[in-house]
Amino acid sequence: MKQTLLLVLALISAPGFAQQDIKIQEKYTAHNKGKFFVSWGGNRESYSKSDIRFWGDGYDFTIYDVSAHDKPKGWHIDYINPARMTIPETNLKLGYFISDHYAISIGVDHMKYVMYQDRAVDINGYYPNAGTYGETLPNNQVLLTEEFLTFEHTDGLNYVTAEVSRYDDVSKYLYINDTDKIQVNLTEGVGGGFLYPKTNTKLLGRERHDDFHVAGYGVSLKAGINVTFLKHFYLQGELKGGYINMPDIRTTHNPSDHASQEFFFFQRIISVGGIFKV
Repeated sequence: MKQTLLLVLALISAPGFAQQDIKIQEKYTAHNKGKFFVSWGGNRESYSKSDIRFWGDGYDFTIYDVSAHDKPKGWHIDYINPARMTIPETNLKLGYFISDHYAISIGVDHMKYVMYQDRAVDINGYYPNAGTYGETLPNNQVLLTEEFLTFEHTDGLNYVTAEVSRYDDVSKYLYINDTDKIQVNLTEGVGGGFLYPKTNTKLLGRERHDDFHVAGYGVSLKAGINVTFLKHFYLQGELKGGYINMPDIRTTHNPSDHASQEFFFFQRIISVGGIFKV
């Protein structure tokens, strides 16, 4: 009778001990739900051509198929210098995993947009003192001289965005057994937000203007690879593309002067970050 009782107790206790062993052996990286993450990185951008309209008191004209480029800093200490972090092109993100596979995040993509100078573009409209800025060309074209127009979002083209992203652990396909040491994830997501550029403009000989202003909105898609080391640190590379529409860009100190444009962008991003539970 005694032996039977001991056997029954052993059978009842065994599943509890087994579950405890499983919990002890389970990897920290096996589940993401409830984890926070933060990242900081740099980017390079490419932009589609865009039509830019300028209007205000006494003028209203549009220049067509305007090309622009980014303003890279290269490998530089400014990326981690708190006093100069806005000089390079950077990406900041804060996020939270709402499930093992899905995360929500907010962030700022600090891009830079610089219109190419001294290029011929088509123009339509009117403005005062035409021909006095060294800009006049035949066939309804103008040359984008510095006297006529400089146009940059260089501090910067700030895309303030909210994103929803999916993460999938692909470590097993790479024969990685201990994901607490190294884990590889594929990630993709969709986002949207508003544009808060500081536009540096000099228009028709007027005083240079450079001020922050909510100018429009953007939407974007992204895909990337996330490599997590020692549970809490990661390196992430992303490709991100989207559409930007800015119908209300400030161009001079006169509040009646505005510009508008829309274009597509493509970012290449490398970030470092940390992931943790509170």
